[in-house]
Amino acid sequence: MKREIDINEISDGRRYSLNDMVKADCQDCVGCSDCCRGMGSSIVLDPLDVHRLMEGTGLAMEQLLEGYLELTVVDGVILPSLRLDGPGESCRFLTKEGRCGIHAFRPGICRLFPLGRLYENRNVSYFLQVKECSHKNRGKIKVKKWLGEPEAARYEAFILDWHYFLLDVEAAVERRQEDAFHRQITAYLLRLFYLTPYRKEDFYGQFYRRLKEAGSFSAAATGPADSEASLGRLTDPQDPRPASEE
Repeated sequence: MKREIDINEISDGRRYSLNDMVKADCQDCVGCSDCCRGMGSSIVLDPLDVHRLMEGTGLAMEQLLEGYLELTVVDGVILPSLRLDGPGESCRFLTKEGRCGIHAFRPGICRLFPLGRLYENRNVSYFLQVKECSHKNRGKIKVKKWLGEPEAARYEAFILDWHYFLLDVEAAVERRQEDAFHRQITAYLLRLFYLTPYRKEDFYGQFYRRLKEAGSFSAAATGPADSEASLGRLTDPQDPRPASEE
């Protein structure tokens, strides 16, 4: 989700990498749950988020959409997000005790908070949001540890490629300016990346093979002039198998 903001107004003015220390540790939140309320439709989910939610809850994507998620238009592309409603616009996964009911497999944006991501020149850095979290006296923690990703570098590469892929899709939709094409590409991407389950093993390898397929679809749908704008990196650099193998 793109945000047109002055980064220095909402952050401590620093940029962080995965190995930097940052004052983000709120000691398990002690149940304040402020970040689980009133966020609107801003908790947009990527394919890994939904894969983890399906695995963790045992629910299919269609079932999650019935009660916990909703589809949101994000920069011209329809994507799933957490459903926040009811008193205080609280997350549907928030327990009565004010605790996260899916903490072990919570979405990436939830893992990141109170940090934010800054995308520049096909690289990503992190910044500390100073006005979003009410918790005082946060401790220092390494960014990589705060995210809790066992394959942090691979995860970061995935986040980058997904971000720039969505920008390319948005650009293709804007160029075509056709409702039928918009519906076609939206339905295709939802089915390919979200509705079709991933196997438990090696999510990233499966994702990059689907990304390769999406690139072929985008090139066919938009024409030769747009074929190179379909994607950034098409394959997972750590996956030795050919892109067609699933």
